[in-house]
Amino acid sequence: MQQRKKSSKKVTSWEVLGKQLAEFRRVAGLTQGQLADLAKVGEDTIASVEQGRRRLQDDLAECLDTLLDTKRALITAVSTIPTHERFPLFAQDFIEHERTAITLLSYQNGVMPGMLQTPEYARAVFNNSYPPLSQQEVEDAVQLRIDRQLILTSETPPMMSFIIEECVLLRHLGELDTMRRQIQRLRECADFPFLSLQIMPTDTDAHAGLAGPFVLLETPEHDHLAYIEGQYKAVMVDDPGEVSAYQQKYGMLRAQALSPQKTKALLDHMLGVT
Repeated sequence: MQQRKKSSKKVTSWEVLGKQLAEFRRVAGLTQGQLADLAKVGEDTIASVEQGRRRLQDDLAECLDTLLDTKRALITAVSTIPTHERFPLFAQDFIEHERTAITLLSYQNGVMPGMLQTPEYARAVFNNSYPPLSQQEVEDAVQLRIDRQLILTSETPPMMSFIIEECVLLRHLGELDTMRRQIQRLRECADFPFLSLQIMPTDTDAHAGLAGPFVLLETPEHDHLAYIEGQYKAVMVDDPGEVSAYQQKYGMLRAQALSPQKTKALLDHMLGVT
């Protein structure tokens, strides 16, 4: 089976920027530890940025530009990095395909689908990241997630289907108001003509998705792909046989979940709407 993975040999913009930072630091006659002390960050932060393993945040870029007298070279470089490279390396393939997909099918069992999250809910999700993210990293991640949702208001949005486990609606991330607004958001999206929303009830003895969440995509060229994401790794599958198996699994999930109309009724009940 062929699996499309992001090549570890591809040089990213963050790696190029990291090499630039390392050169600026050496020209200034500083070690990583000395620069970290001046910038009031951990030495591992400087090392990770220089190796391209960690994004250079805007505030740190401005600080380093001042310390190294680099005439805003770092902050300018950060601002020109392509949007898709601001996502984790393992998710970049998926984000690129998502932006142009003509169909998007998603099954989620842990959190709300990113495409349907409110900013408050997304913030609660990222605040639960471990190792913890800085507040700047959280806000950047939230903005990137909300920017992805422009697909929903485009002139030609893809046909979308979302199946969400009922337990996700009952897991209160953040304040109670955060969850209520999130459920309201789901109810609004359920009325979009291009979008099907279904809840998989917890009280069921038939479930085709016990192996975990996945997303199916159809490209403008009518290629069919499957995306499976784990804790820190993900894979884009393009083998027709394997993608077909995921499509069959998704079809069964659709049959086992509540219908779109019953899903709307459940959401209305949770919101106290009669």
